[in-house]
Amino acid sequence: MSPIDAFWHLLNFLAPAFFVAGLSTLGAALIWRGLHPPRQWGRIAWRLAGLDVLPLLAVLIVTRHDGTMMGYAALLLVNAAGLGWLGLRARR
Repeated sequence: MSPIDAFWHLLNFLAPAFFVAGLSTLGAALIWRGLHPPRQWGRIAWRLAGLDVLPLLAVLIVTRHDGTMMGYAALLLVNAAGLGWLGLRARR
């Protein structure tokens, strides 16, 4: 595998985590308008993206396959838990 192929494989592996993190952060920004200042939403999206990579890696290690429904379900559960935790932490 060439370095360019490895780069594209890595990028395609991380794409669902970054897409879900960005989409959920955008939705949360629309729902929780007054909860966080607008400049913090980018930081929240990056934190969620980093958190969302963990279940994808865990499922890849356990099943030795990428793109399984179990991986995407774990991704959504971790994302929802992380976003909920950030929202509850801001209400204190």
